[in-house]
Amino acid sequence: MRFGGYQGPDSIHTAAARLFGAELLDQEDLPIEFDLEESILARGLNSGELPNMVASGELDLCYMSTVRFSEAIPEIAIFELPFLIKDRASLFDALEGALGSYFKEHIEESTPFKVLGFWDNGFRNISNSVRPIRTTADCQGITIRTQMSALHGEVFRAFGFEPRPIDIKSFLETIETDRVQAQDNPLTSIYIFDIHKHHHHITLSGHFFGVSLLLCNRKMFERWPLEVQKSVIQAAGKATTFQRQLASEQDELVLAKLEAEGNEVVALNSDERNTFERSVAPLMESYRYKFGAELLSLLEN
Repeated sequence: MRFGGYQGPDSIHTAAARLFGAELLDQEDLPIEFDLEESILARGLNSGELPNMVASGELDLCYMSTVRFSEAIPEIAIFELPFLIKDRASLFDALEGALGSYFKEHIEESTPFKVLGFWDNGFRNISNSVRPIRTTADCQGITIRTQMSALHGEVFRAFGFEPRPIDIKSFLETIETDRVQAQDNPLTSIYIFDIHKHHHHITLSGHFFGVSLLLCNRKMFERWPLEVQKSVIQAAGKATTFQRQLASEQDELVLAKLEAEGNEVVALNSDERNTFERSVAPLMESYRYKFGAELLSLLEN
């Protein structure tokens, strides 16, 4: 089995992928070999190529942000709505229940993938090289790198930024330049990708919460013997539990490292946070209407 990632050796996702492989290799009665490519960026590929590599059969498994699937499954953009997700526990309870079943079914109907798990991609925070950001007024005139998401662009434009969608590989190659002055990522990614060495101002905005999908080539999965399928599902469950636990522990650990290395970390007070939430209120209303109360209730209840 060939598993591909893009976050490199120090990431939570990579640690979970290693555990997934170790669980499979422990099944000595099954004819399984496991190969993990920790980062396809190392050979010049973009992170967004991973799903195509799994679809084509070049890889069997990968992880990938739900952002990459909003064209095929428009409803999955629910995870891109700002300030909607308040805490990890409630979200993952929903994803282990009706909400997760809904998206597994729609993804398997619309794509060549089988979903083996929903991984924690963290609360996203803003870093920049210009000035401390405390309110939307501080965002004016700053170009921000965004994920490949039109909705993210709308959100950052409402905040006052000038959004520019760039794959993580290209962004990391140009972070030392003035092509963009800001970006958003979970604290763990800000640290492991060395973004904090160029963006010394970090705002704990928590505006998005990211979800990553653990994906497998569905046709390949269905061709595997039943005992292999069962082992893969069990290993994916253990890796998912482990990944979420690591993610929940990392924020405080990484925050201490960022502060120790001289970064200015801004924790927003309620009035400051309200300026961001008010700026996207009309956008939220339009998407609540678009997605409908029934889908939102699966996330919010």
